Amino acid sequence: MLVAEDHATLAKRIAEGLRDAGMAVDVVHDGAAALERAGHTAYDVVVLDRDLPVVHGDQVCRSLAAALGGPRILMLTAAASVDERVDGLELGADDYLGKPCAFHELVARVRALGRRAPSAPPLIRRGDVTVDRARHRAGRGGQALSLTRKEFGVLEILVAADGAVVSAEELLEHVWDENADPFSTIVSVTMARLRRKLGPPPMIETVVGKGYRM
Repeated sequence: MLVAEDHATLAKRIAEGLRDAGMAVDVVHDGAAALERAGHTAYDVVVLDRDLPVVHGDQVCRSLAAALGGPRILMLTAAASVDERVDGLELGADDYLGKPCAFHELVARVRALGRRAPSAPPLIRRGDVTVDRARHRAGRGGQALSLTRKEFGVLEILVAADGAVVSAEELLEHVWDENADPFSTIVSVTMARLRRKLGPPPMIETVVGKGYRM
């Protein structure tokens, strides 16, 4: 997901909290950067400060909402009157939250919007593996899997790919975030742990030079 917030300290706190909740988060501090980043990355959710510099948050919201298959938008603002909320929703925002807000409410709303994203059905399957995005649970053959947040994120992407190859770079982008070291072994290490937890017969194939697929 993308957090667009011009207050650097607040943006950092939001991003850290969302990452602690198991989400991959990129951060920008102005509207032009938000549009540029969203133009290159298919985010499920954008947490958007309404009063962004360079390009105002209202214009960012209109542009993102007009894009076919674009992200869900949670607009944040210090102005939380009914009229302000109505204005935000009429611009194309999917939800609206006044600042300051309880962080657990922000996480809950972001997760709810993620489940509503067109590309994210709540329950996905591949063979005897199921991934319940809404409840953040996974299982194989009717048995629950005890996965870390990153292992769950990797499995979710592989199952959703429906047999297509997913590169390590894509996994880094969607499960970790822009700060992940592309030269680290974190993907292969996480993949090895996930394979052990899935058990036999093996379901995840390494496609040499390209990535992984189920």
